[in-house]
Amino acid sequence: MPAILSKEEILQQLQEVSKEFIQFNASINSEEFFYQPTDKWSVVQNVTHLTTASKSTLIAFMLPKFFIRFYTGKPNRSSRTYEELVTKYKAKLAAGGRASGSFIPKPVAVEICKEKILADFSKAMNRLSATIQRKWSDGQLDQYIAPHPLLGKITLRELCYFTIYHTRHHLANIKERLKEKI
Repeated sequence: MPAILSKEEILQQLQEVSKEFIQFNASINSEEFFYQPTDKWSVVQNVTHLTTASKSTLIAFMLPKFFIRFYTGKPNRSSRTYEELVTKYKAKLAAGGRASGSFIPKPVAVEICKEKILADFSKAMNRLSATIQRKWSDGQLDQYIAPHPLLGKITLRELCYFTIYHTRHHLANIKERLKEKI
């Protein structure tokens, strides 16, 4: 990936990772999708976690710009590159950082339709992309910051990078869990 992704490249990456995530999870059977391993998240919990994260991220992009500035202030540095953001996130995970609060998914009942769960994720990611496309210029992504529960205050461009990587990270986790189950 290039050092700094443009808004259009970010939107393309969000669309691609969302599509890949949905296609993979749609391809697995319901037993695997809802299987609850001991002391690990199920596939469905990974999906609901990402849906919650996407909806939370959407809020940062939907709020009026004056409110974001008032609430978080101005960035005191340039946006990190995608690779720098990923390195920082991995370091936080290695230091014991984990999801907390509302980002910890609850067990999901098998009676809930797998297709609805995936559709909710898709809708959240589509709304996020549409809001970024409609409300934010490329330059503005570096001029505003948002709080992240693990990374602290990050620019909106970095929040986009995080969403891309976070989705890839959970897709890799899901694939690994399914290999362990075999």
